[in-house]
Amino acid sequence: MGAAATKVNLVVALYGIMLVAIYGASEGGTPELGGLGLTFRLDPLSMLMYSMIALLGFIIIKFSRNYLDGDARHGVFMGRLSATIAAVQFLVLSGNLLVLFLSWVLTSLMLHRLLIFYPERRRAVVAARKKFIVARLGDLSLLVASILIYLQYSTGNLETIFKAVKESANLPIGVEIAALLLAIAALLKSAQFPTHGWLIEVMETPTPVSALLHAGLLNAGPFLMIRMAFLVSHSIAAPVLLIIMGALTALIASVSYMTQASVKTALGYSSVAHMGFMLLVCGIGVYPAAMLHLVSHSFYKAHAFLASGSTVDTIRASRIKEPRRTGNPIKIAVSIFFAFLIYFVFSAFWGIDHSRDFALLATGAIVVMGLSQIIAPALDSDGYWISVVRASLLSILVALLFFSLESVSHYLLHTQLPELIEPNTLTKLLIVSVLAVFAVTVFIQIIAPVVKHTIFWQKLGVHFRNGFYVNAFFDRLTGAFDIQYLSQKLK
Repeated sequence: MGAAATKVNLVVALYGIMLVAIYGASEGGTPELGGLGLTFRLDPLSMLMYSMIALLGFIIIKFSRNYLDGDARHGVFMGRLSATIAAVQFLVLSGNLLVLFLSWVLTSLMLHRLLIFYPERRRAVVAARKKFIVARLGDLSLLVASILIYLQYSTGNLETIFKAVKESANLPIGVEIAALLLAIAALLKSAQFPTHGWLIEVMETPTPVSALLHAGLLNAGPFLMIRMAFLVSHSIAAPVLLIIMGALTALIASVSYMTQASVKTALGYSSVAHMGFMLLVCGIGVYPAAMLHLVSHSFYKAHAFLASGSTVDTIRASRIKEPRRTGNPIKIAVSIFFAFLIYFVFSAFWGIDHSRDFALLATGAIVVMGLSQIIAPALDSDGYWISVVRASLLSILVALLFFSLESVSHYLLHTQLPELIEPNTLTKLLIVSVLAVFAVTVFIQIIAPVVKHTIFWQKLGVHFRNGFYVNAFFDRLTGAFDIQYLSQKLK
């Protein structure tokens, strides 16, 4: 039944895309009372998310049929998995604040049942308990935000709220607080620092749960920011919070990811870092790029988890001696210059005005940092020149795909997202500071193979491998080390 439902789901997704292509954005469902009711919204954003989840659900359900074949509770697992997928799809189709809140809570509760599918696994129970506490805080934030928005506009209908926001120059104080609470809810939902520890520990759950969690449920935070982009972009405090916490999380999690020995733990830190980056981009205001990253990350992470069991064999079969890094500062500088050149050539071709679009300039700087990490390892080594040519071609391909797909994302979603807004002076200074820290980190990462054997970096690596022990503090805060309590729960 679960497998059949996923196939029907794909057909429904195609039908919904056809309806949006022909009729544009629309709403349907039960009659609303005060803008509240069981109503759903069909627009390019909701159908893009719905279709993505339908495809991922089809793949994960198919994988699960063999993965747990023979388990006495196989049917229970498939039922919980299907219910969780359905809850996520209700979330992305939400047409008003009531459906949005109920589906938001439902996704968390369904996920909790999956996380404790094997209650005899103590680490899974501990992680689920911590996640439950964080999720309830996020639910409370969303609930209060929804109430404040409803009281201000006397409706829960999202389209009506968006129109009212677009017609006002500044947000009322109540809605400003609501936007800040929405950002907090998104941060808590997407396992942002320092509440990210539960995500690193849920690897005790079956692999399909990890794939669904990292490829679908974590994206609820960035999706909430993109769906409520008209409120967030007009807010003063919400973008600042997203930039600070998103950048901090992306920085710490990405470095911790590079120091992990376990494949699944590394993938957990990778997801935390990607969520932070998406929320950072939302704070900057480049929502099409955030949406592009969300879709790309979902498919990448689903594949990574479903294929994680064969990673060791793949590495053993393709063991290649890497060329020795030289640490030549001139070659590193040339690599960074070439990355800048690639970016500015493509941005000029796409007609981006960097003097006017500060947010795009900031996003471009991050792209340059990524390209430099592709070119530098090849150029700054004693390997063959063919490696340099391949790295350069790969960088050009990455830049081409980024600009092309970002343009497609903007074209598809421009009716559902606000235009770029010039950030205020405080936000600009904050973005520049974040970019400076990122640049230093990327430079250290480029030269890391040369200096990683020094005592200082080895000691620092231990701290990063343990996430600077923030999770241990959070364990104590939530009572995860209370053995007596845990024993009672397991009984």
